Amino acid sequence: QVQLVESGGKLVQAGGSLRLSCVASGNNFQAYAMAWFRQAPGEQRTFVAAVEWSGTSTSYGASAKGRFTISRDNAKNTVYLQMNNLKPEDTAIYYCAARPWEGMYWPYEPVAKAGDYWGQGTQVTVSS
Repeated sequence: QVQLVESGGKLVQAGGSLRLSCVASGNNFQAYAMAWFRQAPGEQRTFVAAVEWSGTSTSYGASAKGRFTISRDNAKNTVYLQMNNLKPEDTAIYYCAARPWEGMYWPYEPVAKAGDYWGQGTQVTVSS
């Protein structure tokens, strides 16, 4: 198993930037593809971005392309989400997810799956 703890969410003005972090503890971090999802009030959880085990390949949801960058540091057991040019519609709780790499396909399937591990989330609020 792996335990995930997100941080970095806060209130920011539109046009600003934030970097979210997710630290993993437990089993081998490199055994997991890592991803970010988000959930706005009253909406379903949606895919933001994913990175495969080595950090070489990434995948993005439509809302993130061109503005967000996902990366990972396997030496620090950490995955990051750099968010630029934030918009009010980016307001949501951002969740980190770990998906066992063995047996999965790439590109990342952008939906929650049985066997995924989740953090508790970090709140991002973008004011207009």
